Amino acid sequence: MTELKNLRNFSIVAHIDHGKSTLADRLIQFCGGLSDREMKEQVLDSMELERERGITIKAQTVRLKYQGDDGNNYILNLMDTPGHVDFSYEVSRSLAACEGSILIVDSTQGVEAQTLANAYQAINNDHEIVPVLNKIDLPSSEPDRIKDQIEEILGIDSQEAALVSAKTGDGIKDLLEKIIKKLPSPSGNESDPLKCMLVDSWYDSYLGVVVLVRVIDGKLSKNQKIRFMAAGVTHTIDRVGIFSPKAEEVDSLGPGEIGFINSGIKSVSDCKVGDTITEEKNPAKDPLPGFKPSQPVVFCGMFPVDSDDYEHLRDSMVKLALNDSSFSYEPEVSPALGYGFRCGFLGLLHLEIIRDRFEIEFNLELVTTAPSVVYKVNMNDGSVIDLHNPTDMPDPVKINNIEEPWIKATILVPDEYLGPVLELCTSKRGIQKNLSYVGTRALVEYKLPLNEVVFDFYDRLKSITKGYASFDYEMTGYEVNDLVKVSILINGEPVDALSLIVHRDRSQSRGRTLCSRLKDLIPRQQFKVAIQAAIGGKIIARETVASFRKDVTQKLYGGDVTRKNKLLDKQKKGKKRMKQFGKVDIPQNAFLNALKMNEN
Repeated sequence: MTELKNLRNFSIVAHIDHGKSTLADRLIQFCGGLSDREMKEQVLDSMELERERGITIKAQTVRLKYQGDDGNNYILNLMDTPGHVDFSYEVSRSLAACEGSILIVDSTQGVEAQTLANAYQAINNDHEIVPVLNKIDLPSSEPDRIKDQIEEILGIDSQEAALVSAKTGDGIKDLLEKIIKKLPSPSGNESDPLKCMLVDSWYDSYLGVVVLVRVIDGKLSKNQKIRFMAAGVTHTIDRVGIFSPKAEEVDSLGPGEIGFINSGIKSVSDCKVGDTITEEKNPAKDPLPGFKPSQPVVFCGMFPVDSDDYEHLRDSMVKLALNDSSFSYEPEVSPALGYGFRCGFLGLLHLEIIRDRFEIEFNLELVTTAPSVVYKVNMNDGSVIDLHNPTDMPDPVKINNIEEPWIKATILVPDEYLGPVLELCTSKRGIQKNLSYVGTRALVEYKLPLNEVVFDFYDRLKSITKGYASFDYEMTGYEVNDLVKVSILINGEPVDALSLIVHRDRSQSRGRTLCSRLKDLIPRQQFKVAIQAAIGGKIIARETVASFRKDVTQKLYGGDVTRKNKLLDKQKKGKKRMKQFGKVDIPQNAFLNALKMNEN
């Protein structure tokens, strides 16, 4: 059990690629968490996908021992958090479990969009913040300029910011001293009834469900009978432990400490992130406020390539939802793709990551439909329908109006790329709200419809700015707009997986682009294939895939032209009959490739 005054709980927050995981590595190494032999780069990024992409997806906790210059032994609980906007939910949970934050800023790049978002999140959680300037070993590092920038934009005193190089290990000792002196110790009372916050949970193939907890009051020990207050279930603790970063068993956890428990949990519904854990015999009076539930903003259908894998996909969904509480799913049936699930995500990167995790961790081959957002459909009878899937769109006659979600986008971009960025935002139906300058960089605020952003906005922003722009967004609400459903028909048969909802002004160009894409993706058949885009009963675009043509006249030698025409007529009738009964198989890759739009 550690004295409260010698405890420090803090999270590391920053923009993408500003060096959070590398700094966590150096802190672990300095405090002797792992030997040099055990050390590897990005040690906390344990997931195969994290290491492959070089990004943090899951927030990870590690407990370190440090002897300060004052001679006291301190326990530091460090949480490494993701930097990408799609994983901000992970960040908010980590911040709720800590009292302070280390805000890392790249001393060559300065404050970025996500630095702003994460810093404000930490301030809203009443965190004490220690600014850290990383990458000071690089020749292009400008610490003095970046200090002024932090003060100007964020309003955080940064004159005494720690100067470190996470790569070389310079300034790590100084940073640890600043953490001890500046960050507050947690509060809590061991004699009070047990009160713990459920911060995270995941599935381990050997241990079953592992639960990460932060003890607020009381004491958590082995063989204790505990109660999950929101879920209303009781379990007995089999094992209590900490991560240092290796999992180590301990006898008990006291107030302010962060660790994990195993208690033979079988059901995923028992582990709601943000739940309060208390003792069954002596329960806490009130539960903790918990976390604001995450709101999925992007939806898509996931279907197994092989229909026999449906059961395996369902089991995998359960395990993954336990590990990632911001991922939601419900069963769905599609005439074109069979049985699958409609899944909700926090953004396109989140969608991509989840799909890759299914393929890598669970060995599943999936077909993913077009990403879409949730629309609110106001009917003539006064009822409101949440529309997740364009195929569920009611009859247009019964609809009064359709509302679509809008976001407030914050873009930080070097001056020379400002023109193309403004052009891009305007082409996506954006409304400019603010434009200010921070040194040589422009800070642009735009109001944008979310359905324009989910397709290819981020990729195009990065390509027109050569990767220098940073982008962050938050939901602002719903607004009524003139939206229509564009259906895709193949030989007169609607293909539900390819239908989409767009603004009426864009419907023609989007329909034409989609038809020409499909023309290249659908293989030729023995008969002509008509690809059409339609709004209701009105066809707005059409492409035709030419048929294979067999030369039926090649055996003719001489004779009258009527013989040739007779054979060609016979062929024509055969093709007509084929078209009537023939079925066009759309290849799986066509679904996703067709929807990767590049038009304005």
